[in-house]
Amino acid sequence: MSDLLSNLDDKLVILFRLEPGCLGPDGLEHIEVFCNIAERALQSLNQSVCRWRLTPRYDKSLDEVQYSLAGKVLPLDKAIKYLQACHTEHSQLMGAFEDKLTQLINQYLDRKASLKT
Repeated sequence: MSDLLSNLDDKLVILFRLEPGCLGPDGLEHIEVFCNIAERALQSLNQSVCRWRLTPRYDKSLDEVQYSLAGKVLPLDKAIKYLQACHTEHSQLMGAFEDKLTQLINQYLDRKASLKT
């Protein structure tokens, strides 16, 4: 598995579609910039197993989370199997991601609020 993970294209890509409303009532104005900033901040989170991608969720018919490997979309059960093969639990991975994302949202909102005063 370590040989597999040495190739960046063979890492699990986790695309998270983020609701603009998480950034407040004017979130639509800020969501694209926030996604770019947050994606860079998440680069080191479980980087041996996955790469995080953030994008605004403008289309609610699309799933909030999408998994892919080598350019192919994976269903959740296959993504979980991949993570298990990498000795990583899906629930722990997503929990760490959600904690970090919450922290980044709060920092962004605090900074935005301080610029208004």
